[in-house]
Amino acid sequence: MVVLGVLLLILKLAEFGPFGEWSYWAVLWPFGLAVIWWAYADASGWTKQREIDKMEDRKKKRRQDNMEALGMDPKSRRKR
Repeated sequence: MVVLGVLLLILKLAEFGPFGEWSYWAVLWPFGLAVIWWAYADASGWTKQREIDKMEDRKKKRRQDNMEALGMDPKSRRKR
């Protein structure tokens, strides 16, 4: 939405084609939608959950890399 808003704003300021005749309300509506989306995403915890998932993936990858560096393959563990 932000990219669309910037594009429409540039077209409005350059008075390119029919965009130059549009009102600023018609040009700036994508920014309002972006603000609404960010507010919803933050309030619902969606962005925080994605961040937590990324951190968990990095921890798993780091642990696997460390085990391989030590010469221990965590996937081929033998039960004794």
